[in-house]
Amino acid sequence: MTLKERDKKHLWHPLTQHKLHPDHIAITSAKGALLYDDQGNEYIDGIASWYTCMYGHCNSFITDRVAQQMQELDHVVFAGFTHEPAIKLSEALIAILPENQEKVFFSDNGSTAVDVAIKMALQYHFNKGGKRSKIIALEDGFHGDTFGAMSVSGLSVYNGPFEDFFIDVARIPAPTKANMPLVEDLFKKLLSKGDVAAFVYEPLVQGAAAMKMFDPECLNTLLAIAKDYGVVTIADEVMTGFGKTGKHFASLHMENKPDIMCLSKALTAGLVPMAITTCSEEIYSAFLSDDMSKGFFHGHTYSANPISCTAALAGIALLQSEEIQENIQQIIASHAAFDAKIRNHPKIKETRQYGVIYAIDLNVTIERYGNLRYQLFDFFMQHGVCLRPLGNTIYILAPYVITKKQLHKIYATIEKVLATF
Repeated sequence: MTLKERDKKHLWHPLTQHKLHPDHIAITSAKGALLYDDQGNEYIDGIASWYTCMYGHCNSFITDRVAQQMQELDHVVFAGFTHEPAIKLSEALIAILPENQEKVFFSDNGSTAVDVAIKMALQYHFNKGGKRSKIIALEDGFHGDTFGAMSVSGLSVYNGPFEDFFIDVARIPAPTKANMPLVEDLFKKLLSKGDVAAFVYEPLVQGAAAMKMFDPECLNTLLAIAKDYGVVTIADEVMTGFGKTGKHFASLHMENKPDIMCLSKALTAGLVPMAITTCSEEIYSAFLSDDMSKGFFHGHTYSANPISCTAALAGIALLQSEEIQENIQQIIASHAAFDAKIRNHPKIKETRQYGVIYAIDLNVTIERYGNLRYQLFDFFMQHGVCLRPLGNTIYILAPYVITKKQLHKIYATIEKVLATF
């Protein structure tokens, strides 16, 4: 029995209608920017496996350190205990985060990082004697699949059956220079009611919204307004964090910094699951009390797992290395050169780039999970390139270790696909 046949017996895959798409490609190994299937086919991982493996698959710099850690301390409960990998990670992370970030709270994935942030914001106001229950989020945002994260997400394709159960959320458009007067006015009207606890946003790039990008100056203005109204600002950097926008974090493009940040995905370089929610000293201090009930009663069994912390430490070391920083700049320049070549193609409606993130909107209507989208995915895979279109948007977010030859194969395959419809 093949791996595909065995897969069908028991596995339920994410974001999949199994009646329509019962078959899944069996990947047996990976190295650098390449994936290999059970038939010996090779694929360039053009999306770094959902933006996680940014330093390449099976990077020995990371795996060697994790292997060593596995022989010393595999796991210990983080309530009442601590360990060096968690301490070292907190020190390394705080050193590269925006200067107002001081405290590190561990969880398991991007969704839980957002849930933790929402709970922190709501309890922050509660502990200070205020009652604020509303959250403001951006239209078309995506923050995860757990209930808090779903509540602040704006993509009904994911949330439809559950919307009656969400927390109270108001939405504003992502700010641009064109709509900023309208957005600013709406934002102030919502804040003036005095019941808004937090403003949640993906800084500069909305990933699941087909890499929708917006202006840092406009976002900076909204952050300043939120601060004036005493609203906690939450930057969801699960996708944008760790170098993807050209800086270590997208929040570093703005003068006004978030009160809370959510991190995952590339945090552990794609090796193992982990998430972190960081916050300012002001947020943390609101939980310090002789009253036990004012503490933050949230915990995950695998919080601060030493193996995950070790992977994250290795990833941060790579991020700060001269080689990776040079690679990031090379990818940015390569995308810009390709964009100059392709942007006026008649099959292309729009192109956009932020750092290593490059997106193309095709001049055709495609359902997010429609037949044409799957045809494009199959075309790419048949040509040895792993890209997952979001509706009519083709995007590239490849590992930082991708070679020039591999990157140019992605570009060439995109040009080929433009001739197919």
